[in-house]
Amino acid sequence: MPDDIEEQLEDEESFEKSAPADRDQAGPLDEAEAPVRPYIDLGGLRIVPRQGLQMRLEVEEASKRVVAVTLEHDGSTVQLQPFAAPRSEGIWGSVRGVVAEQLERQGATVEEADGLLGPELRCTLQPGPDGQARAVRVVGVDGPRWMLQGIIAGRAATDEEAVAGIVEIYRSTVVCRGETPMPPRELIPLHAPKPA
Repeated sequence: MPDDIEEQLEDEESFEKSAPADRDQAGPLDEAEAPVRPYIDLGGLRIVPRQGLQMRLEVEEASKRVVAVTLEHDGSTVQLQPFAAPRSEGIWGSVRGVVAEQLERQGATVEEADGLLGPELRCTLQPGPDGQARAVRVVGVDGPRWMLQGIIAGRAATDEEAVAGIVEIYRSTVVCRGETPMPPRELIPLHAPKPA
């Protein structure tokens, strides 16, 4: 998360946790809630393998650390980032406000809407090199001591049928916060899957 977001969040008021009522059963799950099954282990996230799912790790050039995981399925993508959060309050409310402000400064149109996971941002980004404006949805769910942010693009950004499929993939993700003390809003460490 860029430093200017960190600074803007320092003095924020506290927020209730934002999560679907069935989060602890339908996900995204905490590692303590997750069933035993085969997962792709990425450190802070575990991904359920499925037919047709492609995965790409987003690596920060300077530090070479993995900063996000992008999952692609059936013409849609979701980029996942897990962040540390306090035990008693949520951070998705404050992060959502800062992300909206940042996107608007970059020329995007942003509106807040109620989605399948609760409050989300629906955005139209500035046209890229191909001259096409791009639609994205930014979603987030607060869990126990973490928040999982997702940026949904492709078909699911505008197609309600496609968004249900990509939200199901998002909800099948397991967040592994670990016991190491971490400041709120710090990225939970991710790594490439270890060879089988």
